[in-house]
Amino acid sequence: MASTVLEVGTGVFVIAVVWIAALVFGVLLLRASGAAKLGVIPVFLLALTITLALVFFPRSPETTPPFEEIKIVDTLFISRYVLLAVVGTVFLVAFFMLLPFHFLEPVYARVLRTH
Repeated sequence: MASTVLEVGTGVFVIAVVWIAALVFGVLLLRASGAAKLGVIPVFLLALTITLALVFFPRSPETTPPFEEIKIVDTLFISRYVLLAVVGTVFLVAFFMLLPFHFLEPVYARVLRTH
């Protein structure tokens, strides 16, 4: 099941959206006046029909296919080590270019206070 969120398929989310929409339309129709209040019944029956259709006619079988062992292949093996070599070379060149500046930095004498 590649299309699962929290180990739950898309059908559960569709059913939840259907019932939330049915609840919202039901509340709106119940607040209406007159014969519009009876519109709650078809909304409820439509939501029930969609739910039953999704439950009794699933898209995929409930049994999972036999397990196939996954082979892990590192396709970026060479490029990863080339990148590591380039980064290491740049680091060493930068380090040895900045090292003389560190050792050749002048140290100025401080003034001694005399009283």
